[in-house]
Amino acid sequence: MPTDRAFGVSLARLKVLAREIGLDHSLALGLWASGWRDARMLACFVEDPASVTPAQMDRWCRTFDNWGICDTACFVLFDRTPHAWARVGTWARRKPEFERRAAFALLWSLSVHDKAAPDRRFIAGLGLIERAATDDRRYVRLAVDMALRAIGKRNPALHKAALRVARRLGASADPSASWVGRHAARELENPAVVRRVVAKGRRGRG
Repeated sequence: MPTDRAFGVSLARLKVLAREIGLDHSLALGLWASGWRDARMLACFVEDPASVTPAQMDRWCRTFDNWGICDTACFVLFDRTPHAWARVGTWARRKPEFERRAAFALLWSLSVHDKAAPDRRFIAGLGLIERAATDDRRYVRLAVDMALRAIGKRNPALHKAALRVARRLGASADPSASWVGRHAARELENPAVVRRVVAKGRRGRG
């Protein structure tokens, strides 16, 4: 990650500061505008999800220059906004590496955190994953892989759907798609993972 605009404050310390500060939309905007990596990380923790607009999400996304700030914004802030799902589809069409990564980091995060989302949203996400799997840029490919795994661990129906996509990608002649598919299938086929998914299905019916 770039260090020319970083003070070197640890993530643990930033989290302590965020708890002391609380949510503050104006402060978050100012921290982000500073351009310093540590300040932008703190901005993600103190920003109020209810105050975030799609335009703000797009502005911040366009400035992502490393996986750390991209994933932090997606996992602690963007996935809590009402605009998250729309941004997944929009950012998946972006060309810059970290903007496109943001689509799949956000989809990955939603797979873990959005307990109420219907399966159809994730099925649509699998289509985005399959189209993006040929992107051989490291940080896009890794996020695509993790999003596929996360969807597949959500419930039995999505496990089957994700595993079908993983196996199809694994058989692809494209090196990047094949890598994504093989790595995702290896985890989704793991007996321990299968048992956990089956248990989730039973709890869901209970």
